[in-house]
Amino acid sequence: MSDLRKIIIDGDEIEVDPRMTLLQACEVAGVEVPRFCYHERLSIAGNCRMCLVEVVGGPPKPAASCAMQVKDLRPGPEGAPPEVKTKSPMVKKAREGVMEFLLINHPLDCPICDQGGECDLQDQAMAYGVDFSRYREPKRAAIDMDLGPLVGTCMTRCISCTRCVRFITEVAGIPELGQTGRGEDSEITSYLGAMLTSEMQGNVIDLCPVGALTSKPYAFTARPWELTKTESIDVMDALGSNIRVDTKGREVMRILPRNNDGVNEEWLADRSRFIWDGLRRQRLDRPYVRRDGKLQAATWNEAFDAIAEAVKDKTVAGVVGDLVSTESAFALKQLIERLDGRIECRTDGAKLPAGNRGAYVGTARIEDIDSAQAIMLIGTNPRKEAPVLNSRIRKAWLNGAKVGLVGENVDLTYPYFHAGTGREALAGLLDGDHKDALGKETVVIIGQDALRGDDGEAVLAAAMKFANNTESRFLVLHTAAGRVGAMDLGCVTDGGMDAAVDGADVIYNLGCDEVDMPDGAFVIYQGSHGDRGAHRADVILPGAAYTEETGIFVNTEGRPQMAMRAGFPPGDARENWTILRALSGRLGVTLPFDAIGMLRSAMFAAAPHLARIDDVPENAWTLVEGGDMTQADFGSAVGEHYLANPVMRASTVMAELAKLAEQRDHPMAAE
Repeated sequence: MSDLRKIIIDGDEIEVDPRMTLLQACEVAGVEVPRFCYHERLSIAGNCRMCLVEVVGGPPKPAASCAMQVKDLRPGPEGAPPEVKTKSPMVKKAREGVMEFLLINHPLDCPICDQGGECDLQDQAMAYGVDFSRYREPKRAAIDMDLGPLVGTCMTRCISCTRCVRFITEVAGIPELGQTGRGEDSEITSYLGAMLTSEMQGNVIDLCPVGALTSKPYAFTARPWELTKTESIDVMDALGSNIRVDTKGREVMRILPRNNDGVNEEWLADRSRFIWDGLRRQRLDRPYVRRDGKLQAATWNEAFDAIAEAVKDKTVAGVVGDLVSTESAFALKQLIERLDGRIECRTDGAKLPAGNRGAYVGTARIEDIDSAQAIMLIGTNPRKEAPVLNSRIRKAWLNGAKVGLVGENVDLTYPYFHAGTGREALAGLLDGDHKDALGKETVVIIGQDALRGDDGEAVLAAAMKFANNTESRFLVLHTAAGRVGAMDLGCVTDGGMDAAVDGADVIYNLGCDEVDMPDGAFVIYQGSHGDRGAHRADVILPGAAYTEETGIFVNTEGRPQMAMRAGFPPGDARENWTILRALSGRLGVTLPFDAIGMLRSAMFAAAPHLARIDDVPENAWTLVEGGDMTQADFGSAVGEHYLANPVMRASTVMAELAKLAEQRDHPMAAE
């Protein structure tokens, strides 16, 4: 391509985009350049000076490769490509000097530092440092600040790279950290000593290249080489963030984000990162049967016998909860159909049309938000419902996109045009002139709260019509990780949740804890935690949590992703599909699969796109017909951000975060 420019790096000639920095060009050439302050998703600070390189023919001093672009280089003699050296004696001496300065005040506490074993400063000191120090002065100390229950601080270790400041300001959108002072007196601190309030603050732990910012809940519990690392998928919201689950023995010790540019980039919401203590508490580890009005521990055979007795010659309904994998939903559907029953996954009453994937998923990919020139939010609060998606919308706004909102006027961390609070405003949008939007990259995002009312179908029809009129891509923002997969498999009943469970003698509740089951019905609850659903149950079957079984989840854009097993369920708990398979044999309607591979083969035959892991299918665009909308206002589908599902409600960390959020939203008056 003619717009590329030739450059010589350590003797090798390559062609790169002239807008690249020298550091990026070195990465293209496969040359490693050390860095502390530079991060590809943050603005350039250029203050650690570790990335120094030599520019041949330039000034007689090393240059910071993160802050100089290829287009700024002068050609060599007779028009030869500019040359950069990263291994010359000048560069070696410069890097050793920078490392020596960085270590002047850094404490020698690697043995007690949580960053030990995965610390950039350790690694680069080994690679580029020297084996002695010429400084004998006392080291500088700093006061540790209290940033809240998530991020622990040891500011004496801080090297002032300002990654945390840039992240919390640019990506999270809540500028709660800054740097004060100059020289030896400079320090990173929060404004007025306040705690962090961002829903994504845990990412500063990953960004910190030293041990200045660490995880408070994880502190002093394990070393990285003791942990077994498993790649999986987060289910705390429907975004499907890619995660890595680190386990020690049978227990999950921490959860970290994995990079996936199409979904979560490399960020993770706090409730997804710190939920792991909820996987240990309030777990169901044995079957229970209600006898004489009280739940009593039982064996699997006793539980199955009780179910067989209850199901005999009765009408049965199945309910699919929010955290259920496609395999478990498919197995339940097969079982309920063999019992001539009804099944439903839209437990919150959302009027999502069965069979029309373009209407219950949409036509937009998450990464379409990056290039969008205009984004319209309808009946959603993405900061509560999907914080990582909200940061992506903020990035689009930083790149010049205009954002509009029809719904509750809340702080989304970026400015937007507030078109109104309810359905009347949505109707007004339809009557507007949309010439400015035509021919541009635009996205319409509708939330679950807009679809939960009696007029949900009419609201969906209006939103789709607006997207059609503006030639926008359409995205339905779900809040339940298992909803799209269950919809794909046809776990729906005409008339929704009410029609499915009304008149049913027996209800098989697979992990639904957000909705009360009707009185009078015999309720079988299969799930991982002793939450709302288990309290109402007549028989409890202990299932695996999302980290304890392999399963496919389909995210809000319709992308199937594989969650891998990181541990094993506690006690007598079993994988969810195996429970359904064993029960089907006891009920005389044996399901035709004995292994997960056989189950998936049958499931892929019913929904072939589920076999294409990490691929977003193109959905047909078919408008839905709706009636008249009411005049009600929109809200958010998530009430308590940190207490949205059974795993969160079992977590002490989430309880503390919810308490702090409540105090911020409703401060007590001074007496």
